[in-house]
Amino acid sequence: MPNIATIATALRNAGGLVVWVLPGLAEPSAVAQEFYGPEQAEVFRRSGGEGSPRSRLWHEFEVDDADLIVEKTATSAFFPGRSPLPELLPGRGIDTVLITGTVTNVCCEASARDASTLGYRVVMVADANAARRDEDHNATLYTIYRTYGDVRPTAEVLDLLH
Repeated sequence: MPNIATIATALRNAGGLVVWVLPGLAEPSAVAQEFYGPEQAEVFRRSGGEGSPRSRLWHEFEVDDADLIVEKTATSAFFPGRSPLPELLPGRGIDTVLITGTVTNVCCEASARDASTLGYRVVMVADANAARRDEDHNATLYTIYRTYGDVRPTAEVLDLLH
């Protein structure tokens, strides 16, 4: 969490846009209910918490009024029709995205893959993502680096922003 907060501050100071992405509430599909079972599908549906999006962000993050807060109803924040992000960025001149968050090998990887497919430069911040197991985290970093973008530690990202 501290690395994400540090990057957000540096990105704002460099004139960049900070986007906070949260899971949105959506009814589980029939396929999700079949695959996970009704109880687990409901757990996933509620994984983003309750209340306004801003109130659901980690309490130690400082959110600036210029930051965007968006909800997604798919694993990827860049999947058209399941998140507003693909429509919000083009008009702002954004060409590079920094991926931070959880879970590295699920939502973060899906977002990195889709952002790359949409033509963005992708940088996965290695020490600002987390997974349940180091093996899963490292496998995703390898996949991103080999195919979808760059992987860098927070210190290098901060150097690039300065």
